[in-house]
Amino acid sequence: MKFSVKAWSTSKGNSAGRTGVFQLGNCPQIETPALLLSTRKGLPHFISPDLLPSLPIPDSSLLHVSPLHFMEGISSKTISSIGGLHKMIGLHDVGLAAVARDSIQCLPESSATNKLGASFETPCGRLLIKPAEYMGIISSLRPNLWATLADEVPAWVSKKRNKNSVDRTVKWLDECIALSPAGGVAFGAIVGGSDVEERRRCAQEVVKRNVSGYWIGGFGFGESTDERPALLSAVTDSLPKDGPRLISGLGLPEEVLQGVAAGIDLFDSSYIYHLTIGGFALTFPLDNKTYASDLKLTGMGIDQTKINLKATVYRKDATPIVESCSCYTCQNHTKAYINHLLNVHEMLAQILLEIHNTHHYLGFFRSIREAIKEGRFEQFREMFVEKRRIHLAEVAVCA
Repeated sequence: MKFSVKAWSTSKGNSAGRTGVFQLGNCPQIETPALLLSTRKGLPHFISPDLLPSLPIPDSSLLHVSPLHFMEGISSKTISSIGGLHKMIGLHDVGLAAVARDSIQCLPESSATNKLGASFETPCGRLLIKPAEYMGIISSLRPNLWATLADEVPAWVSKKRNKNSVDRTVKWLDECIALSPAGGVAFGAIVGGSDVEERRRCAQEVVKRNVSGYWIGGFGFGESTDERPALLSAVTDSLPKDGPRLISGLGLPEEVLQGVAAGIDLFDSSYIYHLTIGGFALTFPLDNKTYASDLKLTGMGIDQTKINLKATVYRKDATPIVESCSCYTCQNHTKAYINHLLNVHEMLAQILLEIHNTHHYLGFFRSIREAIKEGRFEQFREMFVEKRRIHLAEVAVCA
């Protein structure tokens, strides 16, 4: 793994946003902040391997995989005998990052976690994953990057439970490192719930260990938007400047902007999956200008960031999702066609939507990087959030 910071946000305010370059295994060099694409057993949920080249390269070359997906189906021993996950799925030039949580099917269940291991709700039911078992799967998959096992807790737990989660996470970190296979890059897990001091303590403990980067967990579990900046800063202020930071649980555009402002480099998000499965397409302008057609207060499923293509109004709409978009979907298909596919339950609808949504969201990250390089990230962020707030207020008035 290679990582270096190239530029810092020079905007007025408290932004710690930064751009960098990140290289993992045979994966081409990627600029950060960057998005890890959500997968199911190593492949995007709807895009087949032959369609992956239609996504922006190299921005789409980082994939998130949950080791817990392999608790069912093909065994980890079989994958190991094949030569690892890269060989099994036939993708040799992508970077695979293994994190237990995937925010879709493998969610932490803090009430059942104990000192022996972390509990997760999975397609196989509720499972207690111990560090040795977790590292056995990691050894079989051979990902380029893996995060240590963590005890993630929601925002409403007691101070004592928060302290226990940090103690367990640090203990499991030591156990995972002791069992770590040759090759692969270890990211130390940082938790602490909604307690600023526990977040800081966990980060300080992880920094003392021999890890190559940092995975920040426990977000997206009930903390408010207002308290999140302090929690993020408590972590990032305690980390070395030259280490990459990966976070889970921040997926919405506003949340990503919060993370970037705190100095996060890599985002593991299921946002694209949830949009796609719901029939939504991203439409917000990447240059912070306004598409007039996207701001009409109608019943078209519009909220200034996305449109609902299941809506009847698109049944005869012969225009692409976004006129200026260069993705395969917008270059070849119309809203009317995708509306038809959705309403007859054709899987091609999800394929085309995931291609567009991934392309568009990667473009959003590209706009963030450009704003940081040009010293206008804080203005970019404030304008994006303010437009969103104003529009939601207008919708509320018209409702």
